[in-house]
Amino acid sequence: MRDPEKTIGNIIDKQKLCYVSSVDKDGFPNTKAMLQPRKRNGIKEIYFSTNTSSLKVESFRNNPKACLYFCDSRFFRGLMLKGTMEVIEDQPIKDMLWKTGDTLYYKKGKTDPDYCVLKFTAISFRYYSNFKSEELNIE
Repeated sequence: MRDPEKTIGNIIDKQKLCYVSSVDKDGFPNTKAMLQPRKRNGIKEIYFSTNTSSLKVESFRNNPKACLYFCDSRFFRGLMLKGTMEVIEDQPIKDMLWKTGDTLYYKKGKTDPDYCVLKFTAISFRYYSNFKSEELNIE
């Protein structure tokens, strides 16, 4: 892969869904489809919005290990990122990710206690394309 940052960034940005995996209290993987990330800083930091009351937030508070998977079914490409997930409830970060229409999910707006941010920090990735895979650590 000539330019991992560009290739990986394009897959992240173009997919409507991301599959997010956490580790449950019994040590088993728990995977959930989520809407595409709200923001990213390169390919190392990826932000999502979610409900504070969700099972995944509870899981990440107990065990921050996480995995993200993006699938481009049109070209049979996939991207798996491994790293950690942090639950953020700081208002300035919640404000940064807020979008018009979010009151559909968070009735009380930006300050809804059931609205939080998940910040994923990647440590490595595996990219699948043309029936080959490539794995790299992220600096």
